[in-house]
Amino acid sequence: MNTEQTQETQQTQQTGQAQDTGQTRQTGRKVAVVTGAGSGIGRAVALALASAGWSLALAGRRAEPLAETAAAAGDTEALCVTTDVTDADEVGALFSAVRERFGRLDLLFNNAGTFGPGGVPLEDLAAEDWRAVVDVNLTGAFLCGQAAYRLMKEQDPQGGRIINNGSVSAHAPRPHSIAYTATKHAITGLTKSLSLDGRPYRIACGQIDIGNAATEMTERMRTGILQANGELAVEPVMAAADVARTVLHMAELPLEANVQFATVLATNMPYVGRG
Repeated sequence: MNTEQTQETQQTQQTGQAQDTGQTRQTGRKVAVVTGAGSGIGRAVALALASAGWSLALAGRRAEPLAETAAAAGDTEALCVTTDVTDADEVGALFSAVRERFGRLDLLFNNAGTFGPGGVPLEDLAAEDWRAVVDVNLTGAFLCGQAAYRLMKEQDPQGGRIINNGSVSAHAPRPHSIAYTATKHAITGLTKSLSLDGRPYRIACGQIDIGNAATEMTERMRTGILQANGELAVEPVMAAADVARTVLHMAELPLEANVQFATVLATNMPYVGRG
């Protein structure tokens, strides 16, 4: 990273501060907020949206990975905002920055999440670790969904779309994953409620349930992960770009149509009938 980029990164370290990495405001382009945009699924989705001509607001806890995503997006108009999604004030600052920069919002990809401490048996899971997972995966998704809903309801023309990142764990758990699994089941309820409450305001909400996309979170799949029968097994993974293509399809539907739930997974992963 050159000196100028390093200085820009340092300027974004203050919580909630926006970094404008794009050009002057462009009209006629759809605008998306992507949380957890600094790596993994979030980065892959951001790049797919950029390739399709969307303007982006990239949110995450650390400025440097966000700047790297924005750089990878090329000439796309991008705004980087360091954000802790568990903090209501920081989430409010994110969406205020979007309103100020772009004037509207067409899509929220509600993606930020954490698995929590891996491999911890249920009886040993600390209460603070449970709360940390709930705060990011559920409360963070609610806060971002609520802020997006408010903006989409108030803007003219009214409406927009929210896509929540669920998981195949919203359907079937892994061993020692009670906090993650519980929050992903709850995301399904969040999706349904946002869908219902958004109907009068042309706000559509869908959910993508992802299984074994190749990211840092799933690196252990390549070396062996605990199965329901107590064995360790290597599991196949798929490219994050394969997930991003599905999110892009969901995002670009007219608001009169909605993919309510979609499941995208590595074909041979032990999910259907796993255990």
